[in-house]
Amino acid sequence: MRVATLRIHGREAAFVASGERFVAVAEIAAATGRCWAADIFGLLESGAWYELLDWFRDGGEAKLKGGMGTGVARKDAVFAPLYRHPRKIWGIGLNYREHAGDLDEKPPTAEPASFMKPDTSIVGDGDEILLPKLSQRTTGEAELGLVFGKRCRDVAREDWQSVLAGYTTIVDMTAEDILRRNPRNLTQCKSFDTFFSFGPYLYSTDEIADVAGTRVTTVHNGAEHASNTVANMTFPPDFLVGYHSQIMTMLPGDVISTGTPGAAVLADGDTIECRIEGLEPLRNTVRDLKE
Repeated sequence: MRVATLRIHGREAAFVASGERFVAVAEIAAATGRCWAADIFGLLESGAWYELLDWFRDGGEAKLKGGMGTGVARKDAVFAPLYRHPRKIWGIGLNYREHAGDLDEKPPTAEPASFMKPDTSIVGDGDEILLPKLSQRTTGEAELGLVFGKRCRDVAREDWQSVLAGYTTIVDMTAEDILRRNPRNLTQCKSFDTFFSFGPYLYSTDEIADVAGTRVTTVHNGAEHASNTVANMTFPPDFLVGYHSQIMTMLPGDVISTGTPGAAVLADGDTIECRIEGLEPLRNTVRDLKE
């Protein structure tokens, strides 16, 4: 199942993708007599995500393909971020050895180089990423996102997928010059407005059959900049879920951005994309506030 947040008449709501159209979750709920939230975060927080997923698998997908609902054509869809206010966004630095080499850093081996990002950094597909006045060298990075669907603590590595709602595409951003001046500036360099783009879709976990074999690619101005498979992460998704759930209770809607195969230096007018094998790309334009 693929679910997106679309902007409709100035409001943002959850829609299920079916072929070349989208059907509002609110419309599905009304037609089936369910009392579901109309937004993705509400679905996750209430547990209704799994009820919607069960409905989709138990004949709902066929009903949507058969024309259920009014629908919005794919060509008319305007995407928003999946949601605006997750309780936590965890980012993972230097999780591919090749990317660590780009920054002349030694990749961590004992535990992940984790950091947290504020929800004010969130934008969505097609939104503008702003290069801040305080940075002369800002980079964009494609990453695989893990979205939690359940409240959990101390998750065993073998159970990692059981607590996830699914996966998404992410463009993370770094004010690299700020980071290079002092590695303790990690919070500052990752937290500017527009420094976290995610969406356009939340994919249920069954949409990626082989997570380890999935390729993540940073695309800069239409050209592949860096690419690698999840299997080459120092700390794979199962470890990241288990490890971070030992630090703090993970809640529905929390996100782990799992690290990038490589970061592209951005300039005014550029485009930056996250492409993940089998998923729709996430694409943003860039504007430099110093111009």
